[in-house]
Amino acid sequence: MSAGSENLVILIGRAGKDPDMRFTPGGRAVTTLSLATNENWTDQNGERQQRTEWHRLVFWSTNAENCAKLVTKGRQLYTIGRLQTRSWDDRDGNRRYVTEIHVTKWQLLDSMNRSEEEGRKTGTREDSHDGSLDASGGDPDYLQDIPF
Repeated sequence: MSAGSENLVILIGRAGKDPDMRFTPGGRAVTTLSLATNENWTDQNGERQQRTEWHRLVFWSTNAENCAKLVTKGRQLYTIGRLQTRSWDDRDGNRRYVTEIHVTKWQLLDSMNRSEEEGRKTGTREDSHDGSLDASGGDPDYLQDIPF
């Protein structure tokens, strides 16, 4: 195992909303996205149960731009990244924390819906990528450009 590979997160889930792309003061793209993952099991009474966990994903640079173009609410994604916790003081002076997954590689797992396919056929979509985009290209010096 190489140095730094101990912090590795792999998730498969669905986008909870459309991505939110912004730019740092230096002009670097950053996109955030909520991802829902589900755990299913049968309890002691034989009843099917499900628990949903929500994860905050952060994409940088080319990854951010591709995510904003291709991902919409409900799309299924495979993501690889690393955990990062950051903190800030809220308006009342309370220390707040958030743990995020900074995505370094990702891929769409599902196919486009019919309206997206029609848009592609008629040329109304701006991108020419297919649903299996491998959008690698995370940037290790992201800490300097966090806009929030």
